[in-house]
Amino acid sequence: MIGKEFPAEKRFYRDEKTGLEVAQLTGGGSNNYHFYFTDNSFTVGDREIYFLSDRSSQTPRMYDLFKLDLESGIITQVTAEARGVHGHTKTPDSEILVYVTGNQLKKLDPKSGRSEVIYETGPETVMAAPFISPDKKYVGIPRNEKVRINRGANYSGFQETMFATKKGWITLVYLDGSGAEDIYEDTHWLGHFQFAPDDSAIATYCHEGPWNLVQQRIWLLDLVKRSVKPCFRQGADDCVGHEFWTRDGLIFFDNRRKGHDGTITSDRTQATTADPEDGQTPYIGLADKNGEVIRTIDMPFYCNHYHANNDNTLLVGDEVEDLVLIEIGGQEASLRTLCTHKTSWYTQRVHCHPTFSWDSQKILFTSDRDGKANLYLADLEQLAK
Repeated sequence: MIGKEFPAEKRFYRDEKTGLEVAQLTGGGSNNYHFYFTDNSFTVGDREIYFLSDRSSQTPRMYDLFKLDLESGIITQVTAEARGVHGHTKTPDSEILVYVTGNQLKKLDPKSGRSEVIYETGPETVMAAPFISPDKKYVGIPRNEKVRINRGANYSGFQETMFATKKGWITLVYLDGSGAEDIYEDTHWLGHFQFAPDDSAIATYCHEGPWNLVQQRIWLLDLVKRSVKPCFRQGADDCVGHEFWTRDGLIFFDNRRKGHDGTITSDRTQATTADPEDGQTPYIGLADKNGEVIRTIDMPFYCNHYHANNDNTLLVGDEVEDLVLIEIGGQEASLRTLCTHKTSWYTQRVHCHPTFSWDSQKILFTSDRDGKANLYLADLEQLAK
């Protein structure tokens, strides 16, 4: 199946709320979702995206990797794994893809279609999403002890997994296949490992779990010294998450303030708060590589995820039913609706996770507004006309 092409499924429609022309990139009855915004599905140059789909599987929601040409709409299959693809990442230029299938970590050359196992873990540990260093020498991956907790839709098992997990590791795997080593061991559930975009010796990872129960979410890891320190030291009322590295090497985070668990489910009740508890206004922050906060911006909108453009002057966020653009270049944030998304929020794979293209002119998002998870693209150049 590797190399199989699927005809374009692309169609356009006018958003019912704002009139924006939105491109639906996938359809045809399969489930499709894009890479998490910390990775970015776009290839530099913004002519193609990589995504996951169950279109070639006999089992619904058993996913493989695919490539979509944004001009022609043609879709090409790039993996065919019997156990499906789980965690996944790529370099910004899409020259290297790395993914988890079963208990194996594999490296793929998309041009040749050749893949190889570069790491294999034992039956008592589980690999989370990998991330490739900017110098393309190694991939970092969090591993956690396997716990017997059933995980499902609407964050079922999320809190239980946090309390059950007492051991985790950050593992570096060399991309040339020469070996791997655990460089840090912790006593928490670990996730969200990300290298700084301009420094292969600095990375962040998180203590995973409901935001209001995690004592310190974001940690900086010095891969040379093999030492860690907190990024933005949290207080009792801080509920922090959805951290990512900005294009210019800062650490973005969302602080929802007291009592917020950081989730949204299909009942939609966690997404908004009309009156913040004790007058605590949510805010987003930017921290430097030392973990020191250099800017905060009040953000009383309760979007579920944010992604920043190239110069950190504009955010895209996903409210309960809409995608919004939030100007943050001035002293105060200002919001306007871009389009509706109408996703169900039932599982992580149908979360919108809106992502800017590399030129910051397009926004990719996922929605199951028609029952199946599909990919959608909004072009911001329309707003200037």
